[in-house]
Amino acid sequence: MTSPRPTFRVMKNGYDRFAVDDAVERYASRVSQLERQLASCQQQLEEANARILQLRSEYQNLESSLDAQKQAAENIARLSLREANEIIATAQQNADAIIQESLITARLILTDLSKLYGDANTVKSSTKAKLEALIRELDEFTLPKMPDLRWLTEAEQKMMR
Repeated sequence: MTSPRPTFRVMKNGYDRFAVDDAVERYASRVSQLERQLASCQQQLEEANARILQLRSEYQNLESSLDAQKQAAENIARLSLREANEIIATAQQNADAIIQESLITARLILTDLSKLYGDANTVKSSTKAKLEALIRELDEFTLPKMPDLRWLTEAEQKMMR
């Protein structure tokens, strides 16, 4: 409200009454306009303050919700890690048990193979000795002399006569 200060004509018994009334009316109108503007600004300020309070409340709710979600995520991660470690430990134990059983089975198979190898070697030696003895016997075996078949022919001819 930086309007120039009004000046009034001086008249008998004071100033020009119409000019003063006009100035007072302008000032009253301006005051009224400024009061409405002030009321509007105060209402906007109150609404803004209420909105700020509402946003602060929402922010605090979101912050607490975020903290709860962070805590839940940390708990889930911790539980997941613990469960994964348990699964890995169980898998390691199972793998160790399988390897141990496999080694025991392999040892039994190798023991059986060793026995079979010894038995096969014994059978081979025994069979070889028997075959050599059979070959010697075959070499020593002599066939009897075949009789002369002419006598049969002569005997047949005699009979036919």
